[in-house]
Amino acid sequence: MNTSPHTLLVNPTITSRSSARFPLSLLHLAAALDRHGRSTVVDGNVDRDVVDATLRALDVDRFDAVGISVMGGPQMAPAIAVSRAVRERHPGLPIVWGGYFPTLYTDTALGASYVDYAIRGQGEETLPELLAALARPDRDVSRIAGLSWKDTDGHLVHNPNRRFTMDDPGVVLPYDKLGDPRRYLARTFLGERTVAHQAAIGCRFRCTFCGVAAMFGGTTRLPAVARLDRDLTYLKHHLGADSIQYVDHNFFDREEDMIPLLEVMARHELPWWCYARSDALLKLQESTWKQVRKSRLRMAYIGAESPSGAMLKDIRKGTRPDQTLEVAELCRRHGVIPELSFMVAPPENTEEETEQTFEFIRELKKINPAAEIIVYVYTPLPETSRHEKDRGKRPSTPLRDRHGQPVVFPTTPEAWTEKRWVDYACHADAPWVSDDLRRRIRDFVTVLRCRYPTVQDMRSPAWAKRGLSAMASWRYRRRRYDTPWELNLANRLVRLRLPQASGL
Repeated sequence: MNTSPHTLLVNPTITSRSSARFPLSLLHLAAALDRHGRSTVVDGNVDRDVVDATLRALDVDRFDAVGISVMGGPQMAPAIAVSRAVRERHPGLPIVWGGYFPTLYTDTALGASYVDYAIRGQGEETLPELLAALARPDRDVSRIAGLSWKDTDGHLVHNPNRRFTMDDPGVVLPYDKLGDPRRYLARTFLGERTVAHQAAIGCRFRCTFCGVAAMFGGTTRLPAVARLDRDLTYLKHHLGADSIQYVDHNFFDREEDMIPLLEVMARHELPWWCYARSDALLKLQESTWKQVRKSRLRMAYIGAESPSGAMLKDIRKGTRPDQTLEVAELCRRHGVIPELSFMVAPPENTEEETEQTFEFIRELKKINPAAEIIVYVYTPLPETSRHEKDRGKRPSTPLRDRHGQPVVFPTTPEAWTEKRWVDYACHADAPWVSDDLRRRIRDFVTVLRCRYPTVQDMRSPAWAKRGLSAMASWRYRRRRYDTPWELNLANRLVRLRLPQASGL
């Protein structure tokens, strides 16, 4: 009889089956768990009835715990449904939540009766240690770093944070746990078989609005050259991937550390997409840009955030508006498409800042018409959700809704499933945004995306995109964004892709 710990890892549904990408966080956990036990993965993005798939897995095998990855937004409701179903069918089975939501809102997660443990930050060491502790007679979890739990009286206990690490498992991730991993390869503008991969982890910057900063506390780790080479060899030659979507939190770090990795990528010649910062790209020498071109970088997602230097300083972004303009031109010269994201409707000077952002976007499109633009609503994290090293530093002005009342964040997972809070987590709306401004933002985005259809749209025919661009040109030229009824009507037929909603 096999007595090694067996863990069921669940990725609740968060996207459509066609947009499903590798559940990389669970694969990293599985690799760590399998060193001293076993693991099984259920991916709700592929197994569409994630509750049924989870219960079926529990019925056919013995498990010592269920680990559920939870991100705020549309993943909350299925995460709750899975947890409740497991608790009802297997009341004694420990349920562990991990990921961004329990890291940022630990007390809220643990307040639910169906959550026994919450892992803050990385779980590759915390979860195996928890499984080992639960197997001992005393079940003592008090010394496990990065873990939050409930004592016998129901009080919440938060163990000290765990130090950030990045170990090389020596092998590729256990993709076979997903069945046929090739079904996760997708047709995108990068290639016919694009694969998602994470090379580096974390980000050294401390933006106050960013969940990555809250989780990793300004720390980052790059992979060893041998590891990246091994992973790309497997993805290209075993799975047949012809392009890569790097979901690193911030791909370009210090130039001297990046050069060996770019050399590996240049040898594999897989077109790629990544997250990047304008200041990092502007610092690259021409010799490094030569390697970037050889590695076939196609698009870089760059957080421009705002045309206001004061706001960029307030949110600790560390970049300047002029760098955004410079990087748009730099990318144009090197054949890289900059995908620039902006946060409109901040709590202060809401309408003025929004209109200034619209004008700044127009300036960017003059410099580089190929630049892609993503528009979000600015939704800062609560002070209590920031990393412990950042709490109290440059605190934001207390948030108030459009009626002047203080913004009160939800205190239960169920409340986070309300549409207004799902929208907040997805940077789609905020309590201080008026109906008129919400409509103004929506209309501007409609005119902009019709005038400049995204290159990422592989579904809409070229003639339709050209027609929409022509229809929107007069509105864009004259700044007539309000009520673009004809574009909304045409969009019902063409249905242009929205990168901020569906990504690659």
